Amino acid sequence: MMQQAWTWGRRHLFATPFNMLLTALALWLVMMTVPFMLDWVLFSARFSADSAAECRDAAGACWAFIAEKHRLILFGTYPYDEQWRPLLASLVLIGVVVCSCLRRFWGPRLLLVWGPGLLASAVLMWGGVAGLPYVDNSRWGGLPVTLMLSIFGIVFAFPLGVLLALGRRSQMPAVRALSVVYIELIRGVPLISLLFMASVMLPLFLPAGVTIDKLLRAQIAIILFAAAYIAEVVRGGLQAVPRGQYEGADALGLGYWRQMRLVILPQALKTVIPPLVGIFISLFKDTSLVVVIGIFDLTLAAKAALADAAWRGFGVEAYVFIAAIYFVFCYAMSRYSRHLERELDTGRRIDP
Repeated sequence: MMQQAWTWGRRHLFATPFNMLLTALALWLVMMTVPFMLDWVLFSARFSADSAAECRDAAGACWAFIAEKHRLILFGTYPYDEQWRPLLASLVLIGVVVCSCLRRFWGPRLLLVWGPGLLASAVLMWGGVAGLPYVDNSRWGGLPVTLMLSIFGIVFAFPLGVLLALGRRSQMPAVRALSVVYIELIRGVPLISLLFMASVMLPLFLPAGVTIDKLLRAQIAIILFAAAYIAEVVRGGLQAVPRGQYEGADALGLGYWRQMRLVILPQALKTVIPPLVGIFISLFKDTSLVVVIGIFDLTLAAKAALADAAWRGFGVEAYVFIAAIYFVFCYAMSRYSRHLERELDTGRRIDP
């Protein structure tokens, strides 16, 4: 074991003078930062305090602020006594996603998971049935909103992106032109501009008396934005499929849609697993942009917690807390991507 470690270190860390210099700089940086971070996060931190004044006397982090405000950060302005409902709804959504990642659930049976899961989440969040008080979605916030925007964004943007990729490679000029215009137009503007359009401009074009919920408008903007990027990634996968696969599918007498479903798309999607998951991770993080249109996601909920005059001055702790939440979900997606790529054997070497 020691011999293997020494061989690996000599090959990767001390192979050249430049590598030795980089290794020394990295070790110096670790020695300078890690002790300070550990002291701030753990050793000098306050994990409980009766008031903010006690925390300000500490040399480290004030995790008592998170203990005091975690419900506001996680659930926004949802009624305090009913906050078990968004917690349970979030767990249901996470459970549905976990089931979707297990190959034993792939197929029509997955609908048996998504249908009841989405219905249960909606009932828990809105209420109005089974003795649950009704809660308007204007009071939703925090983690459930972030999960909803990201999960529904991925679920609906993926099939739309696949259709756009197929449309861009279509032999029908009208379909190809419409797909190209859509993809290039959406990819040419930032997501924040689409959110502003959905929040501010769209209501101006609706007939008098017709309104669309702000959360739904933001969700549609996120779906349309992500679909354009997914389309280009999938198109790259389609181009990577050898021409012989198309010819073989034609020789079997398969129609266009059966060719795509049974032969071409499985190979194309397997090839582009890493960039697809990269888009999903970016989409999960980009949901924080809805703060600019006043939707209470995790970021805005953290700002609301910091607005309390009695607990001001602990912004670092608040943003470290929500950063840890984002990291857990993004890291889980990344690890699942690596697992799925190995399981489907994409034919590429994956470094540990």
